Amino acid sequence: MSAPLVVFDLDGTLVDTAPDLVASLNHTIGLDGLEPVGYSDLTYLVGHGGQVMIERAFLLRGRKLSPEDLKRMLATFVEHYAAGMPGASVPYPGLTAAMDRLASAGYALAVCTNKMEMLAKRLIDGLGLRDRFAAITGGDTFTVRKPDAAHLLETVRLAGGNPERTVMVGDSLNDVLVARNAGVPSIGVPFGYSDVAIETLGPTQVITHFDQLTPALVEQLLAKTPAAVK
Repeated sequence: MSAPLVVFDLDGTLVDTAPDLVASLNHTIGLDGLEPVGYSDLTYLVGHGGQVMIERAFLLRGRKLSPEDLKRMLATFVEHYAAGMPGASVPYPGLTAAMDRLASAGYALAVCTNKMEMLAKRLIDGLGLRDRFAAITGGDTFTVRKPDAAHLLETVRLAGGNPERTVMVGDSLNDVLVARNAGVPSIGVPFGYSDVAIETLGPTQVITHFDQLTPALVEQLLAKTPAAVK
């Protein structure tokens, strides 16, 4: 039997990245004369990619953006963000201890994020967490991305796991939906970037701190939530 697998979202789940993302966004839009946006304006869009954040920033300022300008600005955003990694981004409290507990109990860990794979890996490398994960996949790793079930299922496959022994941990609707679509239980965290309370999105379980992420909790979820994908 394959080891049980815990798959994490990245932004807003493993790592608080919003300050660096908003800083890179304001750098990018400032080059085109757009006034900075506030942290509260855009944190709920973290996890949807830089393009969505740029489009939203221009919409907030009542300005139109051509496809050509958007492509150019996205390249600027990615370059600025990647160059500053890990910046002010930090793992959430209790994360490393939780991963230690799971690893000691024989669990494998993976990351499934809609962030570009290159950016995800560079950030995880910069935080010294790379060797903890059996697989790291991004929004451009496959032809689909969360909430498409295939993104999570292919991450599970690359990590050497089994969907029937997998739990997804995340902070947003995409994470809850990808888990549901793949037939695996989900754990929601409330400290990320969702624009609504995580409880309203219907995860299998909600934890308020990584101190609550234990092998016993994961086993409980796996025991009572059979996978839909066989």
